[in-house]
Amino acid sequence: MKIEIKKSKKPIKYDEAIRIMESRLSEIHNNSSDELIWILHHEDIYTAGTSYLENEILDKKIEIKKTNRGGKITFHGPGQLICYFVLDLKKRNKDIRKFISIIEKTIIDTLRFYNIQTFSDKENIGIWYKRDSEIKKVAAIGVRVSKWIAYHGFSININNNLNKYEAIIPCGIKDKGVTNLKNIIDQNYDNLDEKLIENFILNLKN
Repeated sequence: MKIEIKKSKKPIKYDEAIRIMESRLSEIHNNSSDELIWILHHEDIYTAGTSYLENEILDKKIEIKKTNRGGKITFHGPGQLICYFVLDLKKRNKDIRKFISIIEKTIIDTLRFYNIQTFSDKENIGIWYKRDSEIKKVAAIGVRVSKWIAYHGFSININNNLNKYEAIIPCGIKDKGVTNLKNIIDQNYDNLDEKLIENFILNLKN
């Protein structure tokens, strides 16, 4: 089975994306479909993973979409690249930790291409950028594994509205902020999705 690469230009509704991924998961489990890497974006939505706490919602007026992915609360919206996937870990030694490392390396390698040095953190999942003494998250990761098939994915902040994060404690981490690529280096990121897919495929093979 090969990996299908899908790119959606128009925003995809969150529920629709989950439905498509779960349908693909069943098909992969039954050996009737290819694996999937899917680049898209959502309109404004706050989503809460399985380990979120109510006190991480600072603005009680916002609507929260509860999901079955790992992790806590995050925000999705325009200006953020989302990479969803449905990938069979049975083909990859059933190694969840290594798979998360592949995701981290993919994001770090991609941002290095744009002269942005980032890092992962064992304590706080995601990809981080340090300027002076300030550490801020630039990419969030949230994965669920069912039947040894990994799905959901990760997001990279490119030029999204960072004020939206003020309504929540992003990913449950109080002492670190959130940033985006335009804040770090104001340059053209139009081909970031291409570079990301290239690195993801390469890292999955290694």
